[in-house]
Order: sequence, then C-alpha cells, then structure tokens
Amino acid sequence: MKFDLFSTVVLVHDLSESGFRRGDVATVVEQIPATPQREGGYLLEVFDASGSTIDVISVLESEIEFPKPDAVVNYREYEKAA
Repeated sequence: MKFDLFSTVVLVHDLSESGFRRGDVATVVEQIPATPQREGGYLLEVFDASGSTIDVISVLESEIEFPKPDAVVNYREYEKAA
C-alpha cells in the first residue's frame, strides 16, 4: 500500500457525501486491501483545528495524495453534508 498508517494525506477532490473538500487534510488510520474487483483504500481520521476528531471516512487510494512541500494549508469551517 502506498500510504503507511498515520501518514498525513490530502483529499484530491470533494467528497460531497461527507462534506469534505479537495485539499482537506486527514490521517490514515487503517488500510483496506485491494480485491480483484476493487481498488485498495484507507480509513482516514479528519480532525478540527483543536485536534478533536470530526469524522472517520473511507476513501480509495486514488482519492488521496501526500501533501506537497510547497503547499499552503487552508483554514475553513466544516459544514457537514445533509
């Protein structure tokens, strides 16, 4: 698997079902192995600015990437999807 446990990762596109957006930062907390029918994935824990857990979400490996060293971290209020 590309991402180790406890790696910091970034979403590569919006996840409208959870309210998280492209660029949101999360931590890998579990690896989900690939099957012949499905790409491998991960459980990610997403935190607020004070370090409290907002949610744990599942994503495919193609939906996340490592943070780029020259990227700027953004601050926004989380609006949970309805």
